[in-house]
Amino acid sequence: MKKILCLILIVINLPYIKAQNQIEEDQLGTWYMLFLNKSFENSQFGIQGDYQFRFWNGVNDLEQTLLRTGITYQPKNAKILFTLGYAHITSGSYGESRATSIENRIYQEALFPQTIGRRFLLTHRFRSEQRWVEDQSFRTRYRYNLFLNVPLNKPGLIANTLYLALYNEIFINGEKLVSEGQTVEFFDRNRTYVGLGYALKSNLRFQLGGMRQTTDNWAKNQGQISLHYNF
Repeated sequence: MKKILCLILIVINLPYIKAQNQIEEDQLGTWYMLFLNKSFENSQFGIQGDYQFRFWNGVNDLEQTLLRTGITYQPKNAKILFTLGYAHITSGSYGESRATSIENRIYQEALFPQTIGRRFLLTHRFRSEQRWVEDQSFRTRYRYNLFLNVPLNKPGLIANTLYLALYNEIFINGEKLVSEGQTVEFFDRNRTYVGLGYALKSNLRFQLGGMRQTTDNWAKNQGQISLHYNF
């Protein structure tokens, strides 16, 4: 009888439990981000880093903490920048659960700018990732991001420039197998961003915008606040 009663209670509460774990697509998430770049004097090498704190809602339901740093190399007389780096990611569970998983990641990327006309400042970024996610098989992923910055009141991204910032990034999985009995599609996700930026100086910019992230399982809007500093 006790087992039957327990089973009845589980069945009754199953919709509530599912609702607690299901991502609310209408809820606005928030990402807080810091991007740093440094070119060493009289050298083709430099360093870059981005440090991101992502929440499913405002500030108290952790989606991810991402800490990423890389060594950059720019060939002489070439407008392309190569990076080899490492990232440490802590991913949280949606809702009341405080469970987390850890990912260690190595990545390589190539980034090159392109100018169309005088004000359309494009940047292409190709990135390859090798991922070690807790309790999952080794995985790879490939990404392409097209950035577009459009200065609105100045001819370029110099001091006191207001600019429009846009990007679209697509993610492709290298393997479908995640772990025994679990697979994913080759398409991982897509991110589309629209924002406004302000260049306080030629090497210091602030952006505020919104990003739409679409995966196989859900789609969600994310507010983004970011600071970009070249030192």
